[in-house]
Amino acid sequence: MDEQETVAAFVAAHDIDSDPEYWILDLVAEVGEIASDATKSTEWGESPESIEVKPDEIGDAYFSLLATAESLGVDANEALAESLAKYESRIEESGSASSGER
Repeated sequence: MDEQETVAAFVAAHDIDSDPEYWILDLVAEVGEIASDATKSTEWGESPESIEVKPDEIGDAYFSLLATAESLGVDANEALAESLAKYESRIEESGSASSGER
């Protein structure tokens, strides 16, 4: 069982399934917790070498991302493979993974 299937089974077993809109908001909130840890631990960017993010916050964001993918009917592994191929192509073409859109 891959991680997305594990999350889907957990969500079903605990009757916490929801619409994609909820999972997207939950994902944003969890990424916000990562940003909060980073912001506070670096004293608002003054000490970047002091960055500290709690591993469980990464896990919470990962859980929410996989739940979001599942609720949208997206295979997260396939989406990641597509993204990696896109970045690889950009690097080969331009020397950078950036889309150049800013």
